[in-house]
Amino acid sequence: MSKFISVGKILNFHGIQGEAKVGFSKNQQDFFCSLTEVFIKEKDDYLSLKINNVRIHKNFAIVKFDGINSIDELLKYKGCLLFVEEQTIRESLEEDEFLIDELVGMSVVDSDGNNLGFVIGVSNNGASDLLSVKTKSQNISLIPFVKAIVTSVSLKDKKVVINNIEGLLQ
Repeated sequence: MSKFISVGKILNFHGIQGEAKVGFSKNQQDFFCSLTEVFIKEKDDYLSLKINNVRIHKNFAIVKFDGINSIDELLKYKGCLLFVEEQTIRESLEEDEFLIDELVGMSVVDSDGNNLGFVIGVSNNGASDLLSVKTKSQNISLIPFVKAIVTSVSLKDKKVVINNIEGLLQ
């Protein structure tokens, strides 16, 4: 069975022709515009929606779905999350890009292999992604996910190696 990952949410209708105003993750405009199909979860099943057209308008995507031609036909999907199959996202990842759920739970170590804590989340401050790391002292520190600090990530070993500069972790 395929694993699905959320890529957006139908926020409202746009116009009267059944177009949807869709919110999506920051910096994911190109990926979202490349999609030809998304899924909506209905009970335990995922319903496929074919995308006819996507355009960006004021930081939102305006999406025209196949077979939805009026506000009434779209309104039942208002508030629904849009999903894609995990494989679709994996195919679009660059060499140094990862899915958040792959990083959460990974050990964080320094270049000498000393255990510093583990990743509990990932966020973005507008400039870069940030790893939320729970340290051995139970503090939570935000680590910029940049090459100068995060030197390597091993999915196989479930380990993130960082350059532990002074003051980075509490």
